[in-house]
Order: sequence, then C-alpha cells, then structure tokens
Amino acid sequence: MILKNKKGFEISFSWFFAVVVGGFILFLAIYGATKVINTGGEVNSARTGEEIGILLNPLETGFESGQTTLLTLPVETRINNKCEDITGNFGRQMISVSQKSFGKWSPTDIDAAFQNKYIFSEESIEGKNFFLFSKAFELPFKVADLVYMTSSRDAYCFEDAPGDVKEELADLSQENIFTSDCPTGSKRICFSITGQECYAVVNYNAKEVEKNGGVMYFESDALMYAAVFSDPEIYECQVMRLMGRTSELSSVYIDKSKIISGQGCSNSEVNLFSLRSLTESARDSEDIFSVAREAENVGKENERAECVLW
Repeated sequence: MILKNKKGFEISFSWFFAVVVGGFILFLAIYGATKVINTGGEVNSARTGEEIGILLNPLETGFESGQTTLLTLPVETRINNKCEDITGNFGRQMISVSQKSFGKWSPTDIDAAFQNKYIFSEESIEGKNFFLFSKAFELPFKVADLVYMTSSRDAYCFEDAPGDVKEELADLSQENIFTSDCPTGSKRICFSITGQECYAVVNYNAKEVEKNGGVMYFESDALMYAAVFSDPEIYECQVMRLMGRTSELSSVYIDKSKIISGQGCSNSEVNLFSLRSLTESARDSEDIFSVAREAENVGKENERAECVLW
C-alpha cells in the first residue's frame, strides 16, 4: 500500500507504520525513564530525611551540647520542618526532603517522623550545607535536647545581646552566627530596637520574642534560641510537645519517688503532681511561665530531699 500526498511524494505504508509505532515506543521509553527518575528521586529524598534524623542522634546525647555540627549534602536540598503535637503523648517531629535534579525539585510527600526529636528552624530551608547545634532544656529535670538548624546561606546577627549570650555564641564558633561586624544582608536579631528592620526582636527581661507578626514566650536561653531560629507555628507546636514530655517524665519520677519511699527514704517524695497538671493543661507558650515557676519549686524540693530523684 502506497500513501501519496498532494505534491506527489510517495511513502510505503510499512514505513509509515514503523515511524508511528517507533515514535510511540520512544515516547513510552522517555515517559518510563522520567517516572523512574522521579520515583528514584522521591525515594532518595525520603531516605535522606531518615538519614538526617539518624545524624541528629549524637546531638541528643548531651556530650555535643553547645557545639556546632555541619551537615553536608551532595546536592542542592530543601529541608521542610513539620511538627505535629496531637499524635500520642509526645507528638511527632517530621522532616521531608526535596533534592534538586536536572534543575527541578524532586517532589515527595514522604515524611520521616520521629517522636524523640525537637528541631527548631524555619518551615523550609535550602542549601547544601546546614549548621546544627543543640542545647539541653530542663524543667527542672532534663526534658530533651533542642536542636537548632540553619542553612549556611543565612547569616544571623545578634545585636546588643546580653553578655552570657554573646559568650555562648562566641564559644559556639558557628560560621553563620555573628555578634559583631555582621555581614551585609544578615538577619538581625535585635535585643534593643534601633529603628532598623529586625528579623526578630528579643525582649530578654519580659522573655518574649517578636517575629513574623507573632509573639513567642520563653524560659531559659534554650527556648530563646528556639524562638529566634524557628517560625512561630513550629515553635508553638514544639513547646506543646515538650510540655507533653514533661508531663510524662513527671509521672515517671512520681513512680520513682514511691519506690524510693518504700525503701526507707521517707524524705524522698517531691510534689510533682502540680507540675504534671500544669503541663497537661498548657495551651501555648505563654503557659511556660506558670510551668517554670512550679518547676523551680519542684527543683528546690528535690535538692532538699534525702534521696534525690534526678
């Protein structure tokens, strides 16, 4: 069978069929390869999220507290920080990772979830190098290690910070944190309002951090850093997770005090019931003030006890 166009050009049907079928097969091959690449990118991104969680484990031992860890990834990476405080007793820390391949971000809906991690950062940060440091949060016993994660692309300038904060940050020696001679374009953390644009404003006496139109409340520098480096929504969610963990630990120490009392330490019981009740009823970061006052009382009772609980 011969096909003939208006100009008289002839082509056999077998050749025409071969071209059409060959083009369709080529389309399927390209489409399949694209799907494999996308699927591989999604799996690789999910695996990277899990690996980041594993890499954070040394920061939770307490030995690395107050030291910087550099997380280097082989390709351009977007780390999405997610927090959920309604799952179980401890909520969930979730990380999803997208990596750039052929100029496009690999899509992924796969979250790496952890119950024992508390990462404070902006909702989404990008780069190849990320700085992390941790600080213990105590209320009055150790509740958890808080991890602060920033991209090396972002510089943070702590202006007019209190002496203790300046000293701690100087000892940290983290390359994207400055307390003087701040580079142009750095995110200014203002401890006194100077009339210029501030990324965050810290009222150290009132224990408040204003950022993105919201106010976050803190007790201790551990939570102050958390408020500075994270988005308000993530901060509030993580604080509620920490309250839930404090409540569960209070129950553990209540049981421990009963056991110790039965072994002859009559002065060992510390009143943790009020602390547990306050953490269970906490609704936002402003409730941290009443919790902290009760935690201070509990800490003093524990110090006076014949057999301390922690």
